Amino acid sequence: MDRIHASALVDPRAELDSSVEVGPYSIIGPEVRIGAGTVIGPHVVIEPHTTIGRDNRVFQFASIGAAPQDKKYAGEPTRLEIGDGNTIREFVTLNRGTAQDRGVTRIGSNNWIMACVHVAHDCVVGDQTIFANSTNLGGHVHIGDWVVLGGYTGVHQFCKIGAHAMTGVGTVVLHDIPPFVMASGNTAQAHGINSEGLRRRGFGNDSINAIRRAYKTLYKSGLTLDEARTRLAEQALQQGPGSEEIERIVSFLRLVSRGIVR
Repeated sequence: MDRIHASALVDPRAELDSSVEVGPYSIIGPEVRIGAGTVIGPHVVIEPHTTIGRDNRVFQFASIGAAPQDKKYAGEPTRLEIGDGNTIREFVTLNRGTAQDRGVTRIGSNNWIMACVHVAHDCVVGDQTIFANSTNLGGHVHIGDWVVLGGYTGVHQFCKIGAHAMTGVGTVVLHDIPPFVMASGNTAQAHGINSEGLRRRGFGNDSINAIRRAYKTLYKSGLTLDEARTRLAEQALQQGPGSEEIERIVSFLRLVSRGIVR
């Protein structure tokens, strides 16, 4: 069976595994590589210098690998790299990187990217994330593994969101969100840890309690960010239950450049 619809336009310089399906009226440009088992729906546009891994599903009207929305962009051959097992829903836009950063926008694996999401140039998205409808990431944003972004979340450029964090619907993120933290509001404020999500992912009570204590150190102790970072580093060195999770928070805080949500 012919897996590429007769109305689809696939550039001869694109490299598609023989098992890839391409729906009606989709356009796949040169220097595009698509791995085995990936399904491209109808009316999808995939532009040059895009790599898509295995077993992804891209729904209709998605725009994948378009030039960055950056006035400094001058046509440099930047890239978009997408991992395996992702679901990319209707009207999603994923842009390539810029020469001002590493030249690549990177999406990990097993992510669930809902309708009308925008991921701007030079973003780095981990694995197992969920971006609800109309979430927008500015340029150079870093999103950790297992992050859940509620619908209409807007993330300012250069912000970082740590692993297992979560935002509520309509959240405006202007500062970094540490791992495990729940945040919501305009502008975002911290509202505890994502304990229910952690339980669903197999975190034990000892680890969750350690994360909760770390949250109190960071948000409830009256310490400055530098003082809290030092206190948490001391807690991580104790090698008790949850020390690995505390070290993850400490490692994140070492990279904070915009401050954290409070």
